[in-house]
Amino acid sequence: MDSLPDLNQIKTITKNGGRLKEEDEQLSPMARLFHEPGSNVYIISMLGCKTKIDPHVVKQNLLHSLVRHPRFSSLQVVDEETRGIRWVPTNVNIDNHVIVPELDPNIAFPEKFVDDYISNLSKSPIENSKPLWDLHLLDIKTNDDEGTGVFRFHHSLGDGLSLMTLLLACTRKSSDPDALPTLPITKNSGYIKFTRVWSVLEVLWNSIVAVVMFVLTVLFLKDTKTPLKGSIGVENRPRRFVRKSVNLADIKVVRNAMNVTLNDVVLGVTQAGLSRYLNRRYISGESGNDNETYDRMKNDIIPKNIRLRATFFFNLRATTTIDTLVETMKTGTTGRWGNQIGYVLLPFTIGLKHNPLDYVKEAKAVIDRKKASFEPLYTYFVVYLVLKLFGIKALMIHVTSYVDKMMFVISADEETIPDPQQLCDDLQESLHLIKTSVLEMESDKTK
Repeated sequence: MDSLPDLNQIKTITKNGGRLKEEDEQLSPMARLFHEPGSNVYIISMLGCKTKIDPHVVKQNLLHSLVRHPRFSSLQVVDEETRGIRWVPTNVNIDNHVIVPELDPNIAFPEKFVDDYISNLSKSPIENSKPLWDLHLLDIKTNDDEGTGVFRFHHSLGDGLSLMTLLLACTRKSSDPDALPTLPITKNSGYIKFTRVWSVLEVLWNSIVAVVMFVLTVLFLKDTKTPLKGSIGVENRPRRFVRKSVNLADIKVVRNAMNVTLNDVVLGVTQAGLSRYLNRRYISGESGNDNETYDRMKNDIIPKNIRLRATFFFNLRATTTIDTLVETMKTGTTGRWGNQIGYVLLPFTIGLKHNPLDYVKEAKAVIDRKKASFEPLYTYFVVYLVLKLFGIKALMIHVTSYVDKMMFVISADEETIPDPQQLCDDLQESLHLIKTSVLEMESDKTK
């Protein structure tokens, strides 16, 4: 999303005006980046509830939790002298941040309504006269939920992991209303693990290769022009949000059988789904006939040697615990808050494969090399250049898991990808094919 005003339109303050205090902090370079033209970004998060949502209860709890966090009770204001942006504390009117639209309880297609509502949120910014977040409470019953909450945060408030942990810090256990939710904590919080001398050399070599490829990408190695590549101005166009839930157990079946991670499986499924979708687009472009497209889907007509890269995120902070954030909200300090994420350029091999398991194997090989490198660290420091060069992509795929479900959430430029629901279906079908291949492989071993 890129509809926020530029820095010159953000409210300004002067030291003589009395609003700027010594304790007011400047926005970090990463947070300021998210105000630059072409890279203004909102994080939109959806929460499904098994019971009806009581707006009064929500507001009261937010006043004693989220609003106590300094970032959620401060304006972002330009200092007239330095032109830097500062956090300036302000009084929060909770009614300006919690929106409860009047809805028809008998809406014919509630799931589509929720998707459309979320998509419409990407078409308008939050007024910068208040802290840049809001919560929309949708009193509408869907197949899975009795009510839906939609949070919208400007990315300058923090990265996804910070915000998810903060939201969890605002909740309590259903079994014990006074207890915080518990999450498993990994002892080794760093993404790089040195186990032997060779691993040090491996990390250095992978880092050098990653740096060289990054420089070459900046100079001339652009992505191949495909139906997935957005045209100029993609960052200013509306986006469509669609979802598809799959069984987490299916992902785990593949993980256990292939001795890989959940991320490896998800990346393999994503690569397979994009290949199916892109093949479909090329076929339909040639035939223009949906029935013929379906009949020819087994034929791979994708051009060879397509260069298609994704941006894959890494968390760079040490493990953030819920208890730490609760203390943060009590004391009014920020702690290790903010945008502490790195990126890697992840090349995808696009094309239909005879063995669907090859998608997972290739994804694992690539991501293992990226994990064993310093690429996420140096891209953290050159992220300004990354977004300036590559901008906001026409397609973003988010994957979240909760209890026994994993959800693919697609955010797509409507002009470039007019049928994002089809891409969701291709992801689901790809998982089915990969799982089927794994079961067949396991069956062959027992014979």
